[in-house]
Amino acid sequence: MLTRKQYELLVFINQRLTESGVSPSFDEMKDALGLRSKSGIHRLITGLEERGFIRRLPHRARALEVLRLPENMEPPARPAHAAAAADGFSPNVIQGDFKLPGAAVSTDSEAVQLPLYGRIAAGTPLEALRDHSVTVDVPASMLGTGEHYALEVDGDSMIDAGIHDGDTVIIQRCDTADNGSIVVALVDNSEVTLKRLRRKGQSVALEPANKAFETRIFGPDRVKLQGRLVGLIRKY
Repeated sequence: MLTRKQYELLVFINQRLTESGVSPSFDEMKDALGLRSKSGIHRLITGLEERGFIRRLPHRARALEVLRLPENMEPPARPAHAAAAADGFSPNVIQGDFKLPGAAVSTDSEAVQLPLYGRIAAGTPLEALRDHSVTVDVPASMLGTGEHYALEVDGDSMIDAGIHDGDTVIIQRCDTADNGSIVVALVDNSEVTLKRLRRKGQSVALEPANKAFETRIFGPDRVKLQGRLVGLIRKY
């Protein structure tokens, strides 16, 4: 079930796509729904994605694919340039230029806007802040499939892995990871830290990359993974 705003956004995108074959910009979506900020549009798009109505296309800036529509909505009209699939139906690809002025872009001139949730400790654990109002632009080439978010590093316990205080790390959301991966770990449902994951038997070790810090070892029920490191951005 969609919320009223999610439904209105899906209707608006479908209408604009039918008319021109091009998605509205974030500003146009914001104005159409009467929202004060583009962060609200980001949350609505995330909600539509989680409910299976749309998906974000990897390696393309702000590109969305409409997967389905509510039963009380007409199927989306295909743009004239869209190629038909073998079964006669081709999903709509919604693409627009939503880059902020001055935003860094990748070598293929594409960037993706990710929520910057807050500062994460690479030393003493801190609670990660879930704040969708702040975002960061990252090159699309850094991202794979699935959901991603960004965190700012606070501390130097991972410095030997090339992760410095003040860096912005790009995290792919997941609840499992290979041994040796650098992960965002939730400890005792209260504190979050960035460490290298080591498993041995039933024990879970969160290992720093700095000899000045100690490895912490926990039982399996005390640690939950919230993502794994896939990229890093540093400002000089």
